[in-house]
Amino acid sequence: MKAFLFPGQGSQKVGMGKDLIEEFPAAQEIYSRADEVLGFSVSNLSMEGPEETLTLTQNAQPAILTYNYIATVLLKQKGIKPDYAAGHSLGEFSALVAAEMLDFETALKVVRKRGELMAAADPDGKGGMAAVLGLDDDIVKQVCAEVSKTEYVEPVNYNSPGQVVISGLKSGIDAAIPKLEEAGAMRVVVLNTSGAFHSRLMEKAAEEFGKFLADIEFKKPVCKVISNVTAELEDESNIREMLYRQMKSPVLWTMSVLNMRKAGVTEGVECGFGNVIRGLVKKIDREFTVTAWNQALGA
Repeated sequence: MKAFLFPGQGSQKVGMGKDLIEEFPAAQEIYSRADEVLGFSVSNLSMEGPEETLTLTQNAQPAILTYNYIATVLLKQKGIKPDYAAGHSLGEFSALVAAEMLDFETALKVVRKRGELMAAADPDGKGGMAAVLGLDDDIVKQVCAEVSKTEYVEPVNYNSPGQVVISGLKSGIDAAIPKLEEAGAMRVVVLNTSGAFHSRLMEKAAEEFGKFLADIEFKKPVCKVISNVTAELEDESNIREMLYRQMKSPVLWTMSVLNMRKAGVTEGVECGFGNVIRGLVKKIDREFTVTAWNQALGA
């Protein structure tokens, strides 16, 4: 069985989309639709920048979704379809589009709103995130629990064995870094984010997002979709709860990949810009072969 796998925020880069426009006529049409829905030129922003504007959460999210969607459309046009779809954080929304639970235009509006709420969730800039490399998950949990007795921080992205992202108050992250290094972490890298994503500091934003999702129609998926929150299947019956919880809950990416493998998925296609997903999956299961979408397409 085959899975379509989608990267999330951080996969954006100025210039993304130029390769699509030059080679595939469908890409121009999709970018034009995105520009019209969003009311600004996400195509120009993706291809020309500036980088600091593209990186803004409310802009990066629709830009990534658009690129991911174009890759999905091109694959499906060639008869390549997924049995499973999964995406890392923001990438989960691309998975929902691939599974035809959401149409592209609606998904654009949803991720734009999500990005706006996340960007506005921490106006004082008190929250942050950091990647912990080379340390066991349980040790990261223990250190964060100890630090959180006085300054809040918690593990939120279980990306692969030896790579966990922590999120919380910057003061908590600052307190955790030397303790994590002392516990044996190879490195702790502070991330350039505008808030403490997937943590309880997103509670208010998640509540607002949940209200917004109440008016969104989700259809029955045409393939199986894995939730970030549970690493289990989600469908039209539980999707609103899963997406509401996702904003303030850890991303169980390692478990999601392992569960797809247990279900019989043997190959994957990374439907997005860059190779982040391939790198993570290789660390999780070396026998799970993931190819770039353009290689799968034969382009």
